[in-house]
Amino acid sequence: MTARRPEEVDQLFVQAFSAGDLEALVALYEPNAALVPQSGQVITGREAIREALQGFLTLCGEFRQEVKSVVVTGDLALVRSDWGLTGTAPGGCLVNLSGRASEVVRRQPDGSWLYVIDNPFAFE
Repeated sequence: MTARRPEEVDQLFVQAFSAGDLEALVALYEPNAALVPQSGQVITGREAIREALQGFLTLCGEFRQEVKSVVVTGDLALVRSDWGLTGTAPGGCLVNLSGRASEVVRRQPDGSWLYVIDNPFAFE
């Protein structure tokens, strides 16, 4: 799974989430990337991101994401998207989450793109 355009990183995230593939999700982030969960406390690095995403994957359901805009300058891009998750949490509670994300992705030496900053609740 390789993103050849900035907006493809979000598409690959949806595919990996749908497959329940934690390692594929983590591979979409640079080693020192930052993830900003709903709490607003920044999580840095793949290991911490892995832990956060592992909890997110326990919310079994349908994840969708629609890219709204992409601004590219050199090897950086700012991606804005709307996302939603409808499913069931462990214990059977229904879950309906949504947000407006702001993400910074960077072109890697091999031409692929990875998250540098992922802020899924940027516009709340």
